[in-house]
Amino acid sequence: MGPNLDAVVNPIVGLLETIFGVAIPIVGAIGAIFCIVLGVKFAKAEEPQEREKAKTGLKNAIIGFVLIFVLVVVLRLGTPIMVDWLAANTPAPTS
Repeated sequence: MGPNLDAVVNPIVGLLETIFGVAIPIVGAIGAIFCIVLGVKFAKAEEPQEREKAKTGLKNAIIGFVLIFVLVVVLRLGTPIMVDWLAANTPAPTS
């Protein structure tokens, strides 16, 4: 006699799908704006130290936003797989 987890899983999956639908455009927009701001800062830097600092910040921001974007996409694609796995590995309740 196993537990029926549908009552717990379905609201969580619905919430995650809603969040992922909104998160991808928001992360992309914020990443683009932040990289533009750092690119302008890099272009305006006159001293070599300022230029190197802006270059490092821009590189770190690009790497960070790419990682966040990839993780959001992986979670979005992985959620149905995890739900299917849970359904396959949860024994049906017996009356």
